[in-house]
Amino acid sequence: MKKTIKLPCFGLTIQLGDPDPQRPGAFQGGKLLVGFERPTTVPLVVTNDEEYLREVDAALDALESLIVAHACAGIDVSSPAYVEGIETAYDAIDNND
Repeated sequence: MKKTIKLPCFGLTIQLGDPDPQRPGAFQGGKLLVGFERPTTVPLVVTNDEEYLREVDAALDALESLIVAHACAGIDVSSPAYVEGIETAYDAIDNND
């Protein structure tokens, strides 16, 4: 039975696979149904728009992958502390101009 988690930040939505019989609390894979919205504009201080957008996209991909991996491992990614960590990481990516 698949499980869907809608996080209270950024509209992130994860669909987990079936429970892992070998690891109680874990799941057999998962995927992101709704990810971070990608920026389409860049800060004025950035000199290479294309490179900036590629770097932000790669950083958000990595953060999304980590969140899904944690959810698959059985970590409660919807807990207030975890959500705060997501928001902090997103802010760090967004402010790394």
